[in-house]
Amino acid sequence: MGTGEALLVGLLVLVLAVALLSNALVLLCCACRAELRARASGVLLVNLSVGHLLLAALDMPFTLLGVLHGRPPSMPGTCQAIGFLDTFLASNAALSVAALSADQWLAVGFPLRCARLLRPRNAGLLLACAWGQSLAFAVAALGCSWLGYSSTFASCSLRLPPEPEHLRFAAFTAAFHAVGFALPLAVLCLTSLGVLRVARSHCRRMDTVTKKALVLLTDLPSVRQRCLIQQKQRHHRATRKIGVSIVTFLICFAPYVVTRLVELMPSVTVNPHWGVLSKCLTYSKAAADPFVCFLLCRPFRQVLAGMAQQLLKRSPPPASAHHSSLDAENDSCLQQSR
Repeated sequence: MGTGEALLVGLLVLVLAVALLSNALVLLCCACRAELRARASGVLLVNLSVGHLLLAALDMPFTLLGVLHGRPPSMPGTCQAIGFLDTFLASNAALSVAALSADQWLAVGFPLRCARLLRPRNAGLLLACAWGQSLAFAVAALGCSWLGYSSTFASCSLRLPPEPEHLRFAAFTAAFHAVGFALPLAVLCLTSLGVLRVARSHCRRMDTVTKKALVLLTDLPSVRQRCLIQQKQRHHRATRKIGVSIVTFLICFAPYVVTRLVELMPSVTVNPHWGVLSKCLTYSKAAADPFVCFLLCRPFRQVLAGMAQQLLKRSPPPASAHHSSLDAENDSCLQQSR
């Protein structure tokens, strides 16, 4: 195994471990607190985390084996099944991220209508549309025998068919990435800009009220300056969070999508190391989403802190502390006997 393969294996193992742990934590938080799964966003969140867990548990290990051994699984039909799962989960994850972004925009822009529009039943209809589109592409690829082992990406996924079917495969690939990448990216950008616009308008109103109130603090310039600095920090945090979500989506999906489109050109040969790296970047979305969207939010931090406190209370005291307490008790008994 060369240095490039060793680095790719290490990256895959890291992404696999983080994806399993982080998405399991998200589902555990949702199971422990009913408020996190009561709204429509909770249904979308559970769907996204379950999809990421399936991707990490069933798809990533076969890519890891492909990098290590350079060949498809030996069992017949296994590679087609993994390719079907990979095609379905990749499209479903991108559409779920777009649905969560739309949910956030409706919650911020239309708070009075949000409770009526975003019920769990409506979220189920939205997920049914996402599942239907993802299943349609996966079934079409399976029916056309376009699923198998791709040595360029060392994984079981879409693979180039023979020459007579190149045109059909190119049209399918363009449509698949238009629905699974371009459409979610457009929704993510538009809804994020909408959220940012609403947040800035609210911040301007708060700034006006705050500045009028700070006129009374002419004798306390340090307090006035600190309040203004805190407001600017809130503005920057909102902008940074939206920017991180868009940049993460682009970094994780754009290299793989561009590589897939470039692969269609007859005169271009994709380097296998770059192909596997672009595939690893798509897998890293499963590891990054829990941190970017959920685990760093206050409700999830509170649930995790509560679970950590319960674990610390249940854990037995260390042996050294136990012995020191016994020694203290013996010393007190000796002093009483004297």
